[in-house]
Amino acid sequence: MLRNRRPKDVHGPTRTSPAPATAGGLSPSLRVLLALAGATVALAGVYFAREVFGPVALAIVIVVICEPLRLPLDRRGWPRWASTTAVIALAYLILVAMGALLWLAGTQFARLITDLVSEGGLTRAADQLVSSLQALGLDAEASDAAASVLDPETLLGLVRSVGGTVLSVATALFFVCAYIIFMAVDAARYRQAPALFAATKGATIERIVRLNSGIRRYYVVNATFGAIVAVIDGLALWWMGIPVPVVWAILAFVTNFIPNIGFILGLVPPAILAFVVGDWPLLLAVIAVYCVVNVVLQVLVQPKFVSDAVDLSLTLSFLSVIFWTFIIGPLGAILSIPLTLLARTLVLDGDPSTTWLRWLSGDRTAIPPEPPSSEDSSDTRPRRRRSARAGRATDR
Repeated sequence: MLRNRRPKDVHGPTRTSPAPATAGGLSPSLRVLLALAGATVALAGVYFAREVFGPVALAIVIVVICEPLRLPLDRRGWPRWASTTAVIALAYLILVAMGALLWLAGTQFARLITDLVSEGGLTRAADQLVSSLQALGLDAEASDAAASVLDPETLLGLVRSVGGTVLSVATALFFVCAYIIFMAVDAARYRQAPALFAATKGATIERIVRLNSGIRRYYVVNATFGAIVAVIDGLALWWMGIPVPVVWAILAFVTNFIPNIGFILGLVPPAILAFVVGDWPLLLAVIAVYCVVNVVLQVLVQPKFVSDAVDLSLTLSFLSVIFWTFIIGPLGAILSIPLTLLARTLVLDGDPSTTWLRWLSGDRTAIPPEPPSSEDSSDTRPRRRRSARAGRATDR
């Protein structure tokens, strides 16, 4: 009788491993394709609404930059409406300064082109450029293409397009001024969010605070280096006798906010003007000065500070300029870094599975969790053996 008894399972009831969860779920490749499709649709919407999205993004950035002014005013007991008015006034002051610099540069540039066309300086420079290129062995088509840059009709058309651009920029600034008022008022209310929702939305609020801090640090670093570069370039151009050096100093300051390629955009106009005024020696002198000053400061020194300020890789910073310029136009070149930071915050932050992608983007805080040490694993094995023995003793 005892022999016919079925021995008890000393290991307890048999457990079957659950089936893989991929049967009813989506494969990783399909999830990537769906994410890319959704991103494409969203970016297409931004592209078609860029006339509205661009001014809104600029207003948000300006309010984020000016918002720290509210903190010392609140500490001094100012009412909310007064501190909000101070933030709006500072934002308008930034817009007025930007508009004044662009207006001064635009008017001086138009006056310079008109004087050069009336005096025939551009025509002589174009003929001289053609003869120089042909002497170097270039064919007539290449020489004519290079000389078309100095064509008076081309430059006059550029001046007219600049005038139309100024009008569109003025219209956009009008909407930006209106957006700033609403956003500054809402920002005063949003400052209560950490106290009200810290328990439930603390991680989200922390990511938003980090995003705003990164945007402010980025523009502070760029404005500082831009001012240094503009002063040095302006003084060097004035010493070499380049007309309207103030215009090119302003251009150097503005293009400094365009990562990586801003140096080239700021160099081309004064280099062309140097060739018109003083031929090849002056052209080479301007290029040499810009290479020494701008390459050292903007290419070698500034990217290190920018990378530390926003935690973005240099490759992603460069690609973001091209990408956002294509999406929302010239304003995207200036807003490329804040928009990239916003996209990373919305898509990658807060998801532990995207730590690898955040690290690739340059985020120094994206550190994977440490794997369990060998000591911990060795400590757990005796415990498992003791528990197994205890289970066998209980069964007996």
